[in-house]
Amino acid sequence: MKLYGIPNCNTVKKARDWLDQHAIAYEFHDFKKQGLDSVTGQAWLQQYPWEKLVNRSGMTWRNLAEPEKNSVVDAASALTLMQSKTSVIKRPVLVNADKIIALGFNEADYRQLFAQE
Repeated sequence: MKLYGIPNCNTVKKARDWLDQHAIAYEFHDFKKQGLDSVTGQAWLQQYPWEKLVNRSGMTWRNLAEPEKNSVVDAASALTLMQSKTSVIKRPVLVNADKIIALGFNEADYRQLFAQE
């Protein structure tokens, strides 16, 4: 299992803490250091619409120039943005066997996902 995110993101910290507290093993993929390769991005875009993967309420999106925002109109243009500005990806992304099992963090969802408590 792999958790994709940015170490200083509060939501990612919550997910990592929850997984650690419940002794659930995972590998952490740091977008800032490791980026997002096109094969992974394309696989995600086959599982979720780009509108869900691109966090349009986050600061990275809000700080984009209008022409850059307006250029994101489909999966291909979203992937280009996600690779150039990984902070725009909704996080964390929890993946197991190349399948996204959770997008973002919600404690109740994680509890149900891992059948905890």
